[in-house]
Amino acid sequence: MINSTQASYFILAAYFDTGALKYLYFIVIICLYILIICANLLLIVVICMNRGLHEPMYVFLCSLFVNDLYGSTGLFPFLLVQILSDIHTVSVPCCFLQVFCLYSFASVEFTNLAVMAYDRYIAIRFPLQYNTRMTYNKVVMLIVVIWLPPCVAIFVTVSLNASLQLCGNIINKVYCNNYSIMNLACSDITVNNIYELTAASLIVSGPVSVILYTYIRILKVCFSGSTQTRQKAVSTCSPHLASLLNFCFGIYFEAKQSRFSMDSVPNVLLTFLSLYFVTCPPLFNPVIYGLNMSKIRIRCKILIFRFVGKCKRKQ
Repeated sequence: MINSTQASYFILAAYFDTGALKYLYFIVIICLYILIICANLLLIVVICMNRGLHEPMYVFLCSLFVNDLYGSTGLFPFLLVQILSDIHTVSVPCCFLQVFCLYSFASVEFTNLAVMAYDRYIAIRFPLQYNTRMTYNKVVMLIVVIWLPPCVAIFVTVSLNASLQLCGNIINKVYCNNYSIMNLACSDITVNNIYELTAASLIVSGPVSVILYTYIRILKVCFSGSTQTRQKAVSTCSPHLASLLNFCFGIYFEAKQSRFSMDSVPNVLLTFLSLYFVTCPPLFNPVIYGLNMSKIRIRCKILIFRFVGKCKRKQ
């Protein structure tokens, strides 16, 4: 019997021999990671540097981009090391750290999107009262709600799983996964299961309730309002809906793969789908919001042109 305090490493069994192609995969992944860093960092800098973007909507967007950087950093450097390695192992502390990073990223992403839906509801339902309803103190409180409860909940989950007695150390994934570690347990996991199901239910049901309520109210305003109101609702809600659907798509496949057998799915496709929730949202969110929101798009162009101009003058 091996327990998590005695085992020094986990084996990631989902990696397969790619031969010389591993260098191609390495280049593709590092380019993708650099693109994610540049895109999210650009929008964070634009929002922080421009006073005209110091509004609640853009503050919540900045929080979303910070979380995307955080989540991708919890995965991509790890993948790059594993791709070039011949032995796919990870130390126990690093494995649990990655579980915390990826699960807290997913939880914060969900709560962030729920708060953004609430913000859009206030802006569309009460446009004249928006500034009085979305005060500085309320924005700070919502940022705390976005980050603190999910991180605390995931920390408790990781702490409970770290105390489990394990009968093996083989994880059939390309990264550390909470459910896979629980499957290795040979001690009683009743408490872990009860807590995880309760925490997951709260983390999911809370944001889902907020999102459903706000969009039902927004639809009512659209149907009863003027054409201008409908156009405003579409322009402000479409990026949020696209981001939400993209993220839910990834979470759905990750949950399905963790809980159900998917032996009929090719390994390459299975690996891609398992990584979707933490690779595609950080890549698509800056594109979705950067292209669709005129204030951000204009300021990004100005910042890029200034940077290019300075480079030319130095030459």
